[in-house]
Amino acid sequence: MEERNNSKSLENAGVFILGLFLLLLPILFATISTDAFAIPKQALLGIVSAVGIFLVALRAVSSGILRIRRTPFDVPLLLFGIAGLLSSFFSVNRFDSLISFVPIIFGLMLFFSIINLARSEKSANFLNLCFLGGAAILSVFSLLSYFKIYILPFSFSKSQLFTPFGSSLDQLIYLSLALSFALHLSLPYLKRLRNGDRRIGREGIFPVLSTIVLLTGLGVTAVIAVTLQKPAILPFATGFQTAFASISQDTGRVVQGFLFGSGFGTYLTDFTRFKQASFNLNPNIWNLYFFRSSSFMLELLATVGVLGIASFSFLLYRMVRLKPLILPLIVSAILVFLLPFSIINLTAFIIILSLVSITEAQRDEAKSNFSETEIQLVSFSKGVLSLSGPEPERRNSPRVLPYGFLTAVVILILLLGFFTGRFLYSDYIFQKAILAASQNQGSATYELQRKAIGIFPQREAYHRVFSQTNLNLANSLASSIQPGSSPSAQTQQTIYTLIQQSINSARQSTALSPASSLSWQSMAQIYRSLIGFGQNAENFAIAATQRSIALDSNNPQLYVSLGGIYYQMGQYDNAIREFQVAITLKPDFANAYYNLGHALEQKGDLQNALVQYQTVRNLVQANKDSLATIDKEIKALQDKIGQGSESAKDLGEAQNQPPLGVDQPAAQLPEQKPPVQIQGPQITVTPSKSPTPTPKQ
Repeated sequence: MEERNNSKSLENAGVFILGLFLLLLPILFATISTDAFAIPKQALLGIVSAVGIFLVALRAVSSGILRIRRTPFDVPLLLFGIAGLLSSFFSVNRFDSLISFVPIIFGLMLFFSIINLARSEKSANFLNLCFLGGAAILSVFSLLSYFKIYILPFSFSKSQLFTPFGSSLDQLIYLSLALSFALHLSLPYLKRLRNGDRRIGREGIFPVLSTIVLLTGLGVTAVIAVTLQKPAILPFATGFQTAFASISQDTGRVVQGFLFGSGFGTYLTDFTRFKQASFNLNPNIWNLYFFRSSSFMLELLATVGVLGIASFSFLLYRMVRLKPLILPLIVSAILVFLLPFSIINLTAFIIILSLVSITEAQRDEAKSNFSETEIQLVSFSKGVLSLSGPEPERRNSPRVLPYGFLTAVVILILLLGFFTGRFLYSDYIFQKAILAASQNQGSATYELQRKAIGIFPQREAYHRVFSQTNLNLANSLASSIQPGSSPSAQTQQTIYTLIQQSINSARQSTALSPASSLSWQSMAQIYRSLIGFGQNAENFAIAATQRSIALDSNNPQLYVSLGGIYYQMGQYDNAIREFQVAITLKPDFANAYYNLGHALEQKGDLQNALVQYQTVRNLVQANKDSLATIDKEIKALQDKIGQGSESAKDLGEAQNQPPLGVDQPAAQLPEQKPPVQIQGPQITVTPSKSPTPTPKQ
């Protein structure tokens, strides 16, 4: 009796914690992280899933029996988890992928916790109420914000467009999933009303009311997504093409790419590597980077490969195979084919599976699909483990399995907790660095970023940003030296140290994410800023840019950047060639024509330069600033030529164009004579403490 009471207490505690989580999940956000909307939700998911599975293990030890609930979704979810984990281990950007996959592990742990802690009808109803309650609060919040009734004290939340999800599309998907579940729970009571029975009862009031509230919230969110904050969704043609290219054209890892994809959560690398040049013809999105594909299923194919899509398809099959058909499962299956899912949306998908499981388990006709099973340790002649139905009368059964299960759970929690804790703490520190940078506190920014890297060095973005911070501090220090004066030995050493750390951090970024075009672009910018200051900086800049182009070969802006380096070096023929490639990839790219015109003008081909300028003028008719700039340059060049010129081709008016300008580095260190010797970057590096003297703010 005491063991049963202990087990019941553990279950009640677990259900309460899970209910509180379901209530808070959609509305939680915190500005102390680099992503105020996603990371706090994922952190809460990790904490609750760990507590939940630990309570399941404690209950097993308390009762002396390892008893679990079986559902039709267990095996498919397990296979999907294994496929995702393997894809992360085989990914070229391994750490990026593993970091992205950890929340999925938490989601699977949450599923296991919910189905094994909520064993009674009362517990199931409580969790259903909390899930719908959280979604209803989100709906009310969106409705008030839409009508400019702001209830939160934060200045950034006082906007019609603000959402705790950070994205109207993500909120739309979450509310769609919640609404389908609310309708599923409401249908029996709505049928009663249709048959003339007006006695819904207390248990039916909340599902019906939440359906109405969620329907209103979904409508408001849809209006915002269509009119005020249109989400940028990758066209299906590009999503389809990049997905199949990822599993069939990944040179050097054909088998791994086919089976495991590029790595869970690394769709950006598939997008940059495999998008076609025709993507540049879309004026609204040609210059955007997409971290998600057109739909979750296409993203899954690209990032987790054939094994991932097969395991998830098996899950969908199990979902639609249940009889009678369950509305939220059908809606979920449709949405994964139509829309891109965030990690939180995928978590909501898993929550729906668990809530459907515990709800259906209370129905007599469904108990065969959602039954409890006791795992026993038996003799080797009969196998190691045995599965059987629950036997409440069993006494003095061996406790080896419960304690073994508890040990495995504790090891899993400690392993995940160690790395997740360090990740979250480093993210908190890095967010403080971002705040310090916004306040122009150079020294504080440096120290905080260095600390964040020391805590969690596996995050590529830390190194990429830290490399720019070092360069900016070095540039600030070098620029503060009066012309004609010599810097002190300490100041000179500080500059050299910052520059070398900038290079090393950029290289560490590419070592962590070698298939990331953004990492190589950052490295190229570092070296380009050192042209004239460091030996061979121009060659390093060219090599890094070429590597970036190899990973994003149809991006016209990268060819403009490479042409800009050649232009900066006075190699005008090479610059002209790269600018022409950019124009070939995007025939209405005004800035490519502009840079081509400048290269031709420097080479002395004034007539053709004027043709390019006039082409630019045709493309920037709607931009007053750019039009004034090019008109001024056309007049100056015409005066230099002293005659008219051939008319340029009219390509029509271009849209969504960057400002006109000769491509040049964002920062440029003063020229050094002779140039400073800069060694090849080191891959493994620990940032030094703040150099002495401390860089000026």
